[in-house]
Amino acid sequence: MTISAQQRGIARCTECGKLSHLPALNRSTAATCPRCGTALSFRKFQSLQRSWAYTLAAIALLLPANLLPILTVISFGQGDPDTIMSGVVKLWVADLQAIAAIVFIASIAVPVIKLIILIILMLVVQLQLPLNRQQCTTLYRFIHFIGRWSMLDLFMISILVTLVHLGNIATVESGPAATAFAAVVVLTLFAANSFDPRLLWDLDND
Repeated sequence: MTISAQQRGIARCTECGKLSHLPALNRSTAATCPRCGTALSFRKFQSLQRSWAYTLAAIALLLPANLLPILTVISFGQGDPDTIMSGVVKLWVADLQAIAAIVFIASIAVPVIKLIILIILMLVVQLQLPLNRQQCTTLYRFIHFIGRWSMLDLFMISILVTLVHLGNIATVESGPAATAFAAVVVLTLFAANSFDPRLLWDLDND
């Protein structure tokens, strides 16, 4: 049977990563990292509660992020606001399939996939579902890797709004969905960072 770091009384600092031995006689007492002074614990404090809160908030904002207009391109005084999906469709119709696919994956697929994976991981811990722990850990690393690409749409909008100011000829304006979408991205990042993947392996020691 594999002995975990927690069973050995070893805790990892969440700030600097240093491994430290907690007091052997009373491991419930507060301890601090000898390197940076951060409070030490075997697991992140209220990991599941905070992850659920961030995830549910992101789900609530996912609808306005996709249903409200995110961008309006005004050319010669005329222009219609576009949602993320209508923008993808216009790019596809304009024979820009590669760009349309990138925007769809980064702005629609990635946030939804991240939220689904987070919910699965939290349910595995709470309901003790018999899923492979290594696969669950791989999924957790995957959402950390792809999380940064969710901001692609916002970077593109900020560049267009900044550069395209040609008076009545052409202007680009951001819509209310941009704020909601940015909030979704940030909340999913917070949810992923709040979740402690070591909880998955604790199930094998129960």
